[in-house]
Amino acid sequence: MKTKNLSIHWIIALALIFMGTAVAKAQVGVGTAPIDGAELMLDGSKEMLLEKWQYWQGPRFSAEPPIKWMEVKDPVDGGKAISSNDPAAAGGKYGAADIVTKKEYRDFRAHVEFLIKNEGGNSGVYLQNRYEIQILDGDYGLHGLAAVINEHLPKEQAYNGLGKWNAYDIVFKAARFENGALIEKARVTIYFNGKKIHEDVSIQQVWGGPNSGIDGGNDGGKGITDRPGGLKLQAEGHDVFYRNIWIKPLNLDGQSTDF
Repeated sequence: MKTKNLSIHWIIALALIFMGTAVAKAQVGVGTAPIDGAELMLDGSKEMLLEKWQYWQGPRFSAEPPIKWMEVKDPVDGGKAISSNDPAAAGGKYGAADIVTKKEYRDFRAHVEFLIKNEGGNSGVYLQNRYEIQILDGDYGLHGLAAVINEHLPKEQAYNGLGKWNAYDIVFKAARFENGALIEKARVTIYFNGKKIHEDVSIQQVWGGPNSGIDGGNDGGKGITDRPGGLKLQAEGHDVFYRNIWIKPLNLDGQSTDF
């Protein structure tokens, strides 16, 4: 009897440990702190922005360093945030003043918090400076909010609304190559404000042409290469604010992106 009870206790203990690990692994949503091994890339301050980010100097680049994205007062709690409203991108001129992390990545987990100030506010989060996860108030189509742009609709609408903080939690797996040939498309899992909206979906190409990101001009965006890339934020002349961005490099060889 004692042996049986002891076995049951071990089973319960192991189950609790497993559940705790799973919860910790999938910790998501606004306010989520960097997990073990992650690096805070943007705390809302101009100081960290200039330290860890740079302009992406693509074909349409027309800004002048240093980065002109401004530090603003967080309209929710009075802290610091960074606005994507760079004057060089006025009128929706994407690629003119986008910013990208100085560090480049293959597989990674990322957390990005954003606030859209005004109706129609537009920006975007680019994974590996290639694949856009859209930020666009008022649009839920394939080119709309939380879409893997032009490819995958979010499973549900989880937007907190104008003037409120929102969070993307992302696990991304880079495309795989063998002897220089593409053998596996990039894949991604995304939580939006704590709700899983994309589960290990594949990404076919870079959309938007050469002004959009790495490989955008290769074979109409289908010519993906094995080059690593940074996390990029898009400037489109709108007040979209960012804070609490962190990234942890991963190695997902033989693994799914689901978490």
